[in-house]
Amino acid sequence: MNTTSLPLRIGVVGLGRAFTLMLPTFLREARVRLVAATDPHGVAVAQFERDFGGIGHPDVAALCAAPDVDVVYIATPHQMHAEHACMALAAGKHVLVEKPMALTVAECDAMTAAATAAGRVLIVGPSHSFDAPIARTRALIVGGGFGLVRMVQAMYATDYLYRPRRREELSTPLGGGVIFSQAAHQIDIVRLLGGGLVRSIDACTGSWDPARPTEGAYSALLRFADGAYASAAYTGYGRFDGDEMMDNIGEMGAPKNAEHGAARRRLRAAASNEEALKTARNYGGNAYVPPASDTSTAHPHFGFVLASCERADLRPTPTGVWIYEDDQRRFESWPVDPVPRVEVIDELVRAVIDGVPPRHDGAWGCATLEATIAILDAAKSGGPVVLHRQVAVRD
Repeated sequence: MNTTSLPLRIGVVGLGRAFTLMLPTFLREARVRLVAATDPHGVAVAQFERDFGGIGHPDVAALCAAPDVDVVYIATPHQMHAEHACMALAAGKHVLVEKPMALTVAECDAMTAAATAAGRVLIVGPSHSFDAPIARTRALIVGGGFGLVRMVQAMYATDYLYRPRRREELSTPLGGGVIFSQAAHQIDIVRLLGGGLVRSIDACTGSWDPARPTEGAYSALLRFADGAYASAAYTGYGRFDGDEMMDNIGEMGAPKNAEHGAARRRLRAAASNEEALKTARNYGGNAYVPPASDTSTAHPHFGFVLASCERADLRPTPTGVWIYEDDQRRFESWPVDPVPRVEVIDELVRAVIDGVPPRHDGAWGCATLEATIAILDAAKSGGPVVLHRQVAVRD
């Protein structure tokens, strides 16, 4: 019998960049409440206690043991996800874990097994496949009368590699570079629109800056079990800005007027103090800027996406979905909720309170990670990689 009630009491493990991106959601969503946090940086924990009156815990184990926590939100570095998720699940907590789910399929299996053993919810995200226009595009594919998806194209360009980074964020074995952090978004989107069952992946990757010794770009070809295929391309080298293709709306849905090359210039100015700059800009740091109180005018996005069906092309945008048919094109606008990323909370509440199996569960997160790792393996081997852990979309 489910005795959990609203609001869901959230304990945060990791108060870094991912937390700051989810913070506007937590602040505006009445169905959740921030009650606890832990982080290696004491200033961040102190800031949390001041802002929310929550309890700062000395470590992850202490937070997971807290009786007033219903859900543990894991936003630690990628290589720690599996350990922290399993710890929270073993303590009887539901878990929302940031993407990527983990760094290996074996770690994903351990997390899913822990959730099953505990009888608790495990949700992987928020990836951009939660975004309302992406979800609406999937709904149109399933019920819009446009026929089967035959091809998906996805492309994005950002300054990702030149934002301030910790050392492990520039080390591929530790989950650094654009593959684990950015392909996880794009592959999730492509898998969702294509139905989920990727058969094989071929890919090339780019590592072009010796000072940033990890992958900064990739191009992948995904083949689905039903014969559909998709191309996914990304560059994080900070030259062309993919938001130009999205009406100059930034990734999180806010209007954008960024100065070209600003990320590289800030990094050069930081010189050898890159990690200190990152820490200063994180929650609780002396350069931290709290989220704006006004709501975004558009949805989050992850660049250009086009799904080609048998009888129409569908293009999600930050404000809705373009539908291109044989003799007409039309735009279906999609209203922006006052709570950013509300879709994440919707899925969490449905799963924890109503018992509805989540779309982005452990099996889904593992399948996306398998496909993400296949990009690295295919680039290394020079040939396609066959996948074995793919699952269909839960519509």
